[in-house]
Amino acid sequence: MRNPLSKKVMSIEPSGIRKFFDIANEMEDVVSLGVGEPDFDTPWHVRDEGIYSLEKGRTFYTSNSGLKELRVEICRYLKRRCHIEYDPLHETLVTVGGSEAIDIALRAMLDPGDEVLIPQPSYVSYLPCVVLADGVPVTIELKEENEFRLTKEELLEKITDRTKVLVLPFPNNPTGAVMRRSDLEAIAEVVIEHDLFVLSDEIYSELTYQGDHVSIASLPGMRERTLTINGFSKSYAMTGWRLGYVCGPRDIIEQMTKIHQFAIMCAPTTSQYAAVEAMRNGDEDVSRMRESYNQRRRYLMNAFQEIGLKCFEPFGAFYVFPCIKEFGMSSEEFAMRLLEEEHVAVVPGTAFGDCGEGFLRISYAYSIEDLKIALERLGRFIGKLRKQKCQD
Repeated sequence: MRNPLSKKVMSIEPSGIRKFFDIANEMEDVVSLGVGEPDFDTPWHVRDEGIYSLEKGRTFYTSNSGLKELRVEICRYLKRRCHIEYDPLHETLVTVGGSEAIDIALRAMLDPGDEVLIPQPSYVSYLPCVVLADGVPVTIELKEENEFRLTKEELLEKITDRTKVLVLPFPNNPTGAVMRRSDLEAIAEVVIEHDLFVLSDEIYSELTYQGDHVSIASLPGMRERTLTINGFSKSYAMTGWRLGYVCGPRDIIEQMTKIHQFAIMCAPTTSQYAAVEAMRNGDEDVSRMRESYNQRRRYLMNAFQEIGLKCFEPFGAFYVFPCIKEFGMSSEEFAMRLLEEEHVAVVPGTAFGDCGEGFLRISYAYSIEDLKIALERLGRFIGKLRKQKCQD
């Protein structure tokens, strides 16, 4: 029988995140600090609007681009929060999560052989989506000494005549790193000089803890060459509603809408009505959740200091990225032993690129009570490793 499977698809490795949670799900008494999902319920007034839309029988397809009123609210939000103006009719597309926006953006922009620059460590979907779009992923290794921010020099080093798109994943998953305005201005200068386009994944834009988020699209000369991707999963605790959006130049959005039209039709109708309510009346919910995450972030950083675990201070998202190089084992071995011996699940840094070796991703989208239990177990495990090291 002929092989029914695509060689391209078979060449892509499964997500490195899931391996540990499949194991953890079979164990008892496991404290998981690995999943990037808010532990808050979707705010009640947002859920209520979704329920109301069902009661009113609003269960039909929307426009391919999404509800007009939602696109209007998205554009109002981006003007208010990021100081960027978009046309809701021609420059805005509602997608099934930010992940769909990443996928169809790359498929709409890439020809075979086009290179896409991907700073790593970063979200697991960028590289396989580039491969599936027949592009060539080119990774840029971000460095701990730069607090995992992308520098102008690192960007210039990787640009070739075939480079077309730069992925800008900040605030960053898994490191929690953010890009300051001055950092983005330096990157924008290179992007314009080399006539590149930017895929700016800003899904964690509301979760910053040292000043407001700055979007590269708001800088001079960048709006026309940037796709701004965002969504409702992280800031509004709406992961299961599967709703995101992308704004950008009309010609790109039109081609993305074409792919979305054939592959998806439209984003979930109930989710869209709920999202309208979230954008209109959800600022206080976002602020409340952000403050809680910041409290947990500070707790983790203090706990790491007490147990002597090296970790740069992140100011975005809800992750920390501590260094475990002192223990002389791979990230995967450390994570597996921590799971087996202390029943704490974290993600090895290598799940987010080879340069994540020697680090762990720990999510603080969990209660302080869970964090205390996990940190007590982690401290005990580290103490045991250090004692063994001294005896050797």
